[in-house]
Amino acid sequence: MATHLDLEEQEQLDQLKHFWNTYGTLITWIVLIAAGAFMAWNGWQYYQRNKATQASALYDEIERSATAGDADRIERALGEMKSRFAGTAYAQQAGLLAAKTLRDKGKEEGSRAALTWVAEHAVDPGYQAIARLRLAAELLDAKSYDEALKQLAAPVPKEFDALVADRKGDVYMAQGKRDEAKAEYGKAWSGFEPQSDYRRLVEVKLNAVGVDPKSLTPTVVVTPATAPTSK
Repeated sequence: MATHLDLEEQEQLDQLKHFWNTYGTLITWIVLIAAGAFMAWNGWQYYQRNKATQASALYDEIERSATAGDADRIERALGEMKSRFAGTAYAQQAGLLAAKTLRDKGKEEGSRAALTWVAEHAVDPGYQAIARLRLAAELLDAKSYDEALKQLAAPVPKEFDALVADRKGDVYMAQGKRDEAKAEYGKAWSGFEPQSDYRRLVEVKLNAVGVDPKSLTPTVVVTPATAPTSK
């Protein structure tokens, strides 16, 4: 009986050795790869969390500088944000905040540079659209009409269409192109919600160019997006 069990155990042991000799190396590599992938994933998650924490701290500095009205400090901090954390949401928010503060401080070129960066590098299409709308407004004030229209020609999320049309109308009016302005104001009026303050503002503009808004056919209404106040 003992001999029979010993032979059975020896046979199982031989089968195990054969299996390991055949697949042992492959199994070892699979385990090592899985362990390496797990460690790499954890490392990447840690890196992303650490990066977000640093970007948040830098954004707070920009926010404090904006509150203090320190334009030079804002420009330095924004430069660091763009070089180190360009791919984060904090960078695009910082660009918009910096642009507003720089404009308030009379640094129009710095403001336009910040908005241009957000328009070209923001990871969120909504922030890109907001930057383009603000940049077009600043270019309009600077009488750079062609550049303003160029910004407004870029694709934007659908909810920004009415805002873009309204801004285009303003540019065309400044150029003395009343027919083009009428067309764009008509698009804007049709795109805003009936009770929207934006629509009432566009009505005034339409009346100024001799168009009765009641003669227009509203299109599918999309609520216009608005810019975040801070984070």
